Amino acid sequence: MGKRFGYARVSTAGQTTDLQKDALQKAECDRVFFDVASGARAHRPQLDLMMEMLREGDVVVVWRLDRLGRSVQNLVDLMNRFGEMGVGFVSLTEAIDTTTPGGVLIFNIFASLAQFERDLIRERTNAGLKAARARGRVGGRPNKLEPRQVAEIRRLYDSKAVTVTQIATMMGVGRTTVYRALGRKEIDAGQKRV
Repeated sequence: MGKRFGYARVSTAGQTTDLQKDALQKAECDRVFFDVASGARAHRPQLDLMMEMLREGDVVVVWRLDRLGRSVQNLVDLMNRFGEMGVGFVSLTEAIDTTTPGGVLIFNIFASLAQFERDLIRERTNAGLKAARARGRVGGRPNKLEPRQVAEIRRLYDSKAVTVTQIATMMGVGRTTVYRALGRKEIDAGQKRV
């Protein structure tokens, strides 16, 4: 029989983990890990430490799902890792227990909903881009430079009086932007002017 590892998290130092700690102690956790961090962060010090300590047959216990992760996708990724490791998962508030067939079913429904949500977002994004193109709009990041600035960059570069770094400084952009304006993704070693 494996160990029961509790995990608790609060977003800011001003919040308390007392409620979570009491629930995890009542759930007979062998060890409890606490983080003060946003749930949106995939890597948190105590979560990472707990993940390193987990062994097959162990169970991770949380007070509520949102304490483990903010997004459904993050939760699904963690659950998949637990599954690959042979680690069970229990959420006390939502009554999810992946060590039981019913808990696995509920979790798989969550995972399916997350995939459905990703597919809908992708579909809406593609439809929006297609509609924008049909109206003549081009997607992507706007150009940093105006056509007159690109002409000036070309003139300065062709004069061979200044380096690419100096041109970038004069224009207030990075060297990559200068090379892009020149229409070159890569510069041959022999032509490269720093």
